[in-house]
Amino acid sequence: MRLRLTIVACVATLLGTVGLYPLYESGGWFGTGCGAILVVGAAGALTRRFRVAAALCPLIGLAALFLYLTVRFAAGQALLAVVPTPASTARLGRLLGEGWHDANAYAAPVPMLPAINMLTSTGIGLVAVLVDFLAVRARRAALAGLPLLAIYSVPAAVRQQTAGWLAFLLSAGGYLGLLVSDARDQLAGWGRAVFTARWSAAVPAGERPDSSPLAAAGRRIGLAAVAVAIVLPFAVPGIEPRGLLGIGGNGGSGSGKGSGSITGLDALNPLVSVRRQLVREGDAEVLKYRTTDGGAPDYLRMYSLDRFNGETWSIGPLRAGQDGRVADKELPAEPGTAAIPARAVTTNISIDSRVHGLDVLPMPYPPTKVNIKGDWRVDPRSLTVFSTHDSAGGRSYTVTSIRPEPTYQELVTEAAPPDSITSRYLAVPDSVGDDVAKLAAQLTAGASTPYEQAVKLQDWFTKPGNFTYSLTTPPPRRGNALRDFLFTSRTGYCEQFASSMAVLARILGIPARVGMGYTAGAQQSNGEWLVRTKDAHAWPELYFTGVGWLRFEPTPGGDGGQGSATVPSYTAPQLLPGAPGSDPETQLPTTGSGSGSASSSAPTVPRHRTDTLADSRAAPGAVPESHTSHLPVTWLLIGLVVVLLLLTPVTLRALTRARRWRRAKTDTAVAHAAWDELRADAADHRLRWPASETPRATGRRLTETLALEGAAAEALTRLARAEERARYAPSTEPLATPREDVRLLRAALRVRASRRVRWRARLFPPSATMSLRSAGTRIMDVFEWLDVATPRRRRST
Repeated sequence: MRLRLTIVACVATLLGTVGLYPLYESGGWFGTGCGAILVVGAAGALTRRFRVAAALCPLIGLAALFLYLTVRFAAGQALLAVVPTPASTARLGRLLGEGWHDANAYAAPVPMLPAINMLTSTGIGLVAVLVDFLAVRARRAALAGLPLLAIYSVPAAVRQQTAGWLAFLLSAGGYLGLLVSDARDQLAGWGRAVFTARWSAAVPAGERPDSSPLAAAGRRIGLAAVAVAIVLPFAVPGIEPRGLLGIGGNGGSGSGKGSGSITGLDALNPLVSVRRQLVREGDAEVLKYRTTDGGAPDYLRMYSLDRFNGETWSIGPLRAGQDGRVADKELPAEPGTAAIPARAVTTNISIDSRVHGLDVLPMPYPPTKVNIKGDWRVDPRSLTVFSTHDSAGGRSYTVTSIRPEPTYQELVTEAAPPDSITSRYLAVPDSVGDDVAKLAAQLTAGASTPYEQAVKLQDWFTKPGNFTYSLTTPPPRRGNALRDFLFTSRTGYCEQFASSMAVLARILGIPARVGMGYTAGAQQSNGEWLVRTKDAHAWPELYFTGVGWLRFEPTPGGDGGQGSATVPSYTAPQLLPGAPGSDPETQLPTTGSGSGSASSSAPTVPRHRTDTLADSRAAPGAVPESHTSHLPVTWLLIGLVVVLLLLTPVTLRALTRARRWRRAKTDTAVAHAAWDELRADAADHRLRWPASETPRATGRRLTETLALEGAAAEALTRLARAEERARYAPSTEPLATPREDVRLLRAALRVRASRRVRWRARLFPPSATMSLRSAGTRIMDVFEWLDVATPRRRRST
């Protein structure tokens, strides 16, 4: 019996791993995972065969898993390709470290590299050890569902996407099979099952089912639990974004499949979050906005990544004091800025209500004032507006920001940045290497100022033929990602382009960081701008003394790159005001890549004069904050659902009564229908109706309880006598006025009941659920029928 339970535990673990498929580009992990499960199961069976102490069983399972991983991934360093050695153990440790790094550095689906395969097999093997110990050795099959649930939950936690309905059914089926197998083994210890007379007559003696009413009840409970597990998430907002069993989530606004629920960029690993949005199915709406910015609006920044460890960029902790709330106050001035001309911009932003987990506000940089309800605070160093309590999903807010308009002379300054900037934004780890430093110097040869160096770097990345934009680039097989991107693959997406240019800029002594958020999106016919998940983006921000932080764009745009990425016009020196040899008639505005006359008419204000931007209404052409009255569709739907729920009991009761009388075609059926109606009315008015009473006894009791006299007493006597004859006599006397008798007795019940009971009987009749319970019982009885219909060999004793 333990061997059979061991096999079932292995199968349950194997079925549970099917839900991991969204994490990988290929299925190579499945075979190695199966091997780990089989090895752990075999080790568990041997420990039970030789009666090893329970405390040692998990350790032996872990040892067997370690031996399997050695053979599979470090055979070249092991003795005879099997026996672990220090060299093989070190290789396994390196593979685990690389796998953990790749799992955290790259968004799913990841390529099936050896390190990823090793990490996956290790995780599956550990789950197999736990399931085998809990279900087989400790006989706690129910607790074994926890590690199985952990496997199923990994895709939702990592990729923020649930596995398909087939994977769920396989996982649930494996767990239920484990519970049933454990229950059968437990019950088998009580001896041969004793069957009812009905079973004995229906099934030949040699094919009697190895079951009991308790087993059928267990199956009913299991089915009900699975049904609740499937249905309940769809009643809770935000749990299942794609509709029933992953089918039909419309994503809204024609955004494509799988886009019904959007998750905002994650501060813990925002670079991974960007790629997750870029590779997800569909292109869901994230936000809409209107702006006074002429031409092409600037990007909507969320995070500023200022820490580089040689591999990836990360964000420091966001901090704001008690007075850091942004409501009705000026934001801190942009760090390190000077008094250069800038233009006031007002932007009204509306986040889609399906966006979840977004606790940072997307907005043009640098913001000077934000008008939003809730507890939102600003980090003074990065000007990131965030909240630890509220979510931006479904909110609308107004941002006042400024667009710098530097001249050529202001950009080509050679003045050194302040210490507060250099100490934070120039650090480069030694692991970057001299070859990267030589590349930076080579690319900027001939540039005499930091601005000219930055322009040369951007031109090198965006020059056709130098790099290829792709979202399917695998992690490097050797070396770090930066060197692989610059010297080997030359293929990547916005993360690689932005990170690489920021590192090269720091090497050249230009303070740099990586900005993250969304591009400007696409303008609609009504003048509104629409931002979707495919507009998630990362870009470098470089600091220039006297000007401040400016966005650069090394990522290719258009059809062959990040579709909505735009190169800032101030990165074309010949188009800047005051540039040598520039033609004033051909100069582009310094507010974006597009041109427009609206920008020339906007007022110019000193960038350091934030007091002139305190009131967004002061800027001509400002977009007023929206006060449009929208129909509260959500509340109307909720009200409609509440009304339907309130009407459901009354409707069910009326339908049941009508169906009962409609089906009563014979005298016997009429008698039963009248008696059932009386019993339902008694239940509605909280009168006891024991099932063990005969119709005559029930009639006498009700007559005494209700103090019936005259016509009411005679009506009850007629109904009781008719029901008695319908049950026990060969023929039934016809009832002359069955419906009138029932209505007369219903009126007597109401007179006897209190006002509260009468209203409950009218609005929420308890008898309305009797038919539902009866139907559910008949549906669940299918398991009992399956026990009878499925032939099994008689269990030997």
